[in-house]
Amino acid sequence: MALKARRQFRYESATPAFLANLNALAQIQVETPPHDDTIAYYLERVSPQAFALLPVHLIRRLVRMKALDRWRLHGAFLVAIDGTGQLVFHHRHCPHCLTRTSDSGQRLYFHPVLEAKLVTANGLVFSMATAFIENTDPKATKQDCELKAFQRLAVQLKEHFPQLPLILLGDSLYACNRFFTLCRENQWKFIVTFKKSDMPSLFAEFETLRDLSPKNRVEHRQDGWTQQFAWVNQLPYDKHRLSAFECRQTRRQECGYFAWLTNIEVGTASVITLANQGGRLRWKIENEGFNIQKNHGYELEHAYSENEQAAKNFYYLLQVAHAINQLMIKGSLLPDFVKVMGSLRNYLRRLAECFRQVVIEAQMWDPAAAVAIQIRLDTS
Repeated sequence: MALKARRQFRYESATPAFLANLNALAQIQVETPPHDDTIAYYLERVSPQAFALLPVHLIRRLVRMKALDRWRLHGAFLVAIDGTGQLVFHHRHCPHCLTRTSDSGQRLYFHPVLEAKLVTANGLVFSMATAFIENTDPKATKQDCELKAFQRLAVQLKEHFPQLPLILLGDSLYACNRFFTLCRENQWKFIVTFKKSDMPSLFAEFETLRDLSPKNRVEHRQDGWTQQFAWVNQLPYDKHRLSAFECRQTRRQECGYFAWLTNIEVGTASVITLANQGGRLRWKIENEGFNIQKNHGYELEHAYSENEQAAKNFYYLLQVAHAINQLMIKGSLLPDFVKVMGSLRNYLRRLAECFRQVVIEAQMWDPAAAVAIQIRLDTS
């Protein structure tokens, strides 16, 4: 409903129709809608490990239904790895806060989070695993960081999806031996951003071998862009053998350059797909993921509770809400509703108002009847 705050939920849910629909949907019999403080009180007392499984069950269900198979790359699902800021306080929020000093000299206490999100070319972004970046060891001399958190995230990914073929997408932070080793141990493929400033020696070797391999070239046109690809396989890096590939693209006066490292063999038949449908989809976690959750009604950076445990549970519930909304928005029924109501915003507003003001008929909640309904994902 994109209400942005707990207090707003209190006001919006205070209708007889909302209570009747809530009882029918949840199969309960409560006399009043739950107060937002009661919800927060409950979430303070439930382990976040229980709520962490909700996004996992959602992904497993979609995988079993083969609903996402269309967007596999080389048979694997694309999983973007990235961290983002979540909560920031001007006072110590809990013993696990990370700290930094702002440019003005003010001490800030903050809680970032690391996400593994399944991404698709049509803009779907689903949380698969979460690692909160926090100082758990009071004796530690260094603060927790994204790379340390990835080690914990990797354990979750393997535990929850042990057989699922994955290609991890990461920025240049993950172009390091620790990440490559974890991927090899877990039998994951990866495509990460390759920057000259971060790996000057390896990049120089790539440029030298690229210039000595004129056959490793292909040109492609897409959306008005002319793309020129080049690649090198079997680049030695510590105990790993990597492939590097680049894309130079031009359109009128515009130009761009991208380069990636991968543990997938690159060739004429695969380089375009690995770049355009692989490496460049990493941005989905930023645009369709974190940006939507921060600026389009979910209020990811809003402190729904200062209780450490409740704050994590609210975070997991936000991921589930975002996933359900995506499935609804990308569903095959939505275009017809938008035509009638004028816009997606109008449709969502009407949907929320219907739940608040109209008692939905009992037969509409019948699970047996719902089985016969198929709402397919928009594949455009």
